[in-house]
Amino acid sequence: MASVTRKPSPFIRTMRRAALPALGLTIVAFFGAYAVLGRNGLLAYGEYQRQLVKREQDYAMLDKHRTVLKNRVALLDPDHANPDMVDEMVRRELNVAHPDEVIVPLK
Repeated sequence: MASVTRKPSPFIRTMRRAALPALGLTIVAFFGAYAVLGRNGLLAYGEYQRQLVKREQDYAMLDKHRTVLKNRVALLDPDHANPDMVDEMVRRELNVAHPDEVIVPLK
C-alpha cells in the first residue's frame, strides 16, 4: 500500500511561514512596551525626578540637624565644656527646671 501525502493548503503554508516572524515581532513589541510603560520605563522618569528632589531636600535637612548635633557635642567636650550647655542639659535630664523657667539656647 502506498501512503498518500496531502499537500497543506496555501493558507496553512502561509501561516507556518509567518509564525516565526510573528513570534519575533510579538517579543520585540512586548519589550518595547515595557521599556516605555514599565516600572523603570521612560514614563517613570518623571516620578524618579520628583523622588530625587524630595530626597535631596531630606538630606539637606538631615545635614542641618547633623551640624546642630556636632555643635552640641563640641560644646559638651569634657576638656572644656560650655557651662551654660552643661547647666541646660543637667536641668533638662534631671527635670529640675521650674515650670515657668525658660531655657534659651545661645546657639
